[in-house]
Amino acid sequence: MKRKDFVKSSMIMGAGMGLSPSLACNSLAEKKLNAIGLGLFSIPKIMEQDLEGTIKKMAAIGIKEFETYGPYSFTHEKTKASWAEVSAFLGFSASGFFGRSAQEFKDLTGQYGISVPAMHTDLYTLESYMPSLAKAARSIGATFVVLPSIPEIERLDIKAYHLMAKRFNEIGRIANEEGIRFAYHNHGYGLIPEDNGIVPLDIIFEETDSEKVFFEMDLFWTVAGKADPIDLLKKHKGRYKMLHIKDMKSITYFKGKGSTSSEWMELFPQLVPAGSGEIPLQEIMDVAYHNGVLHYFVEHDLAPNPYENIQSAFNFLNGLRF
Repeated sequence: MKRKDFVKSSMIMGAGMGLSPSLACNSLAEKKLNAIGLGLFSIPKIMEQDLEGTIKKMAAIGIKEFETYGPYSFTHEKTKASWAEVSAFLGFSASGFFGRSAQEFKDLTGQYGISVPAMHTDLYTLESYMPSLAKAARSIGATFVVLPSIPEIERLDIKAYHLMAKRFNEIGRIANEEGIRFAYHNHGYGLIPEDNGIVPLDIIFEETDSEKVFFEMDLFWTVAGKADPIDLLKKHKGRYKMLHIKDMKSITYFKGKGSTSSEWMELFPQLVPAGSGEIPLQEIMDVAYHNGVLHYFVEHDLAPNPYENIQSAFNFLNGLRF
């Protein structure tokens, strides 16, 4: 999808609609993001090396919200084992709360005016250890527990997506009972129609409870999967509660269906700070605001120059007016 197609398909909604918690209204004609967040997978190495110093620097940039990622102490053993296999390759080992308890992490981030409204976790922890996950979420003040990706073995065919929708409904039900909310973060797979013309993501939307299963849109992977973020935000108004905001140097699609990590890694050279690429973020953000998105997280996976990259993205987003 070309930039001009995004722009053509976008519409700036009326200024009289209500504000989400992450937006402030300066006047009837001008609104801006009030709380710009950060996905912590953007800065894992520097968080591991100097936790408080890095938090302080993120606060100085202007970041007001964090989204954590696992594994945590209570994470399912299967996920811990798979993480151990890749941590050496990635060059860092700490995650979760970086060696702190949930309460200690909340206290530390709170010192610098940063809240933690969302936690990334994994499928097996969501299904097996929800009470422990929910306890940690409540301890840090998180509303959402988020599945960042469906394991490849769990999405081999269309039948698996129908089953996943049922599993999501059950996860969402239990999350509600625990006083939190469940959301699914799309990766690149599931966006391109299968041979029978069915889009797997449509199954997830259509067969899940709209009051118990929510969504976090990753703009980079959505575009790479040949989907239009604006169309999805409008079609599923109120279901997308969070955005991962990153940009693409030039609009590029997966060679296949975005199903494997090797396909994802091929596109990493296209990842650039928000506002410096070809994804029309202004138009997308306008639509996101008017369609129920609550949290806006900068994400620059394993940012090569974290302070510069995040500052650049923050400056762009902080300058947007709606």
